[in-house]
Amino acid sequence: MKRLLIAGCGDIGIRLANALERDQWQVTGLRRNIHALPDSIRPLQADLLDPESLTAAAGEWDGVVYQATPGQRDPEAYRQAYVQGLDNLLGRIDTRRLIFVSSTAVYGQDDGSLVDEDSITEPSAFNGRILLEAEQQALDAGGLVVRFSGIYGPGREFLINRVRNGQARCREQPPQWTNRIHADDCAGTLAHLLKLENPVGLYCASDDQPVPRCQVLDWLADRLGVAGPQREQSDSSGQGKRVSNKRLRASGYDFIYPDFRAGYGALLT
Repeated sequence: MKRLLIAGCGDIGIRLANALERDQWQVTGLRRNIHALPDSIRPLQADLLDPESLTAAAGEWDGVVYQATPGQRDPEAYRQAYVQGLDNLLGRIDTRRLIFVSSTAVYGQDDGSLVDEDSITEPSAFNGRILLEAEQQALDAGGLVVRFSGIYGPGREFLINRVRNGQARCREQPPQWTNRIHADDCAGTLAHLLKLENPVGLYCASDDQPVPRCQVLDWLADRLGVAGPQREQSDSSGQGKRVSNKRLRASGYDFIYPDFRAGYGALLT
């Protein structure tokens, strides 16, 4: 039986546990509040910012997935969650495979260009810069990094609610590019990378179709039977970026929801 530790075991961690074969993987979920964990996950109550509490996690693991999230959106909280917490955990455990969950926020491109694992990372915001620092920690420890784009799914229905409430806006030209991945594909990607032979150090995880924001909102409005989003005039704000998943696809991962229509269609159904 292989032993997996999910550090910061929230919704994606629970989905990951469900995506793995229960007769092959024993999954332990580390978090401060363990009461939300299902019976299928062994609870480990600890605080990644308290090294002494991590004594119970010490030892060898076949896999460790680090997916802590900051309690607040400020530099100190991000540094504690991603850099300090990871450092504390790495001081306690040994693992055959470490996966650090990062974000496409590490890219600073804002001109609609296509980005992949080889693209320059020059984020303008603090979150991207701190994530890059934590990514390097994980890579230096022999781990690998997966960068998720915008996650949606059950419990992450912000865009649907904005359209339903008539609060959605978008700019037609130049287009505002968006990238997304369903929560089930986040879990599927992590399960795939845990079992993949000879993975490389970095993967971008986003669905097959970067798409202009207006196109997504118009489609949702049509499915919901409500008015389409308000159109904004052309302004000086950027176009975002388009995230390529070619490396992940080439490794053999097959998306459950390859585009926004499949994923949001399942949510609306």
